[in-house]
Amino acid sequence: MEKTYTCIICPTGCKITVTFDDNHNIISMKGNRCPHGKEYVQQEITNPTRILATTVRIKNGILPLVPVKTEKPIPKRLLIDAMNVLAKVEANAPVKIGDVIVENILNTGVNVIATRSIPKK
Repeated sequence: MEKTYTCIICPTGCKITVTFDDNHNIISMKGNRCPHGKEYVQQEITNPTRILATTVRIKNGILPLVPVKTEKPIPKRLLIDAMNVLAKVEANAPVKIGDVIVENILNTGVNVIATRSIPKK
């Protein structure tokens, strides 16, 4: 079986084709132009991660929502759970860029931070 991944580590966006055996073990990998592509695909296969960017409600701010993101990638399998946690969060204005909105989301060791300053009304 073959599967193609697009590496997102650098702007080149290498198309990396991986051939698996019947037990889903990697037989071969081709198409990466640097070692980072191989590392990226290995992580995508074993434990894919993503940066989560979304918004949370803000109380007494000049806007009703504040954009936020995780400081580092979190496991892809936790994205929906993290969104459910953030749907219940309400920050208090004022908020500055970089303020921690949620500490250690889902015990991942990753904070959710504000990506825009929202002054108080």
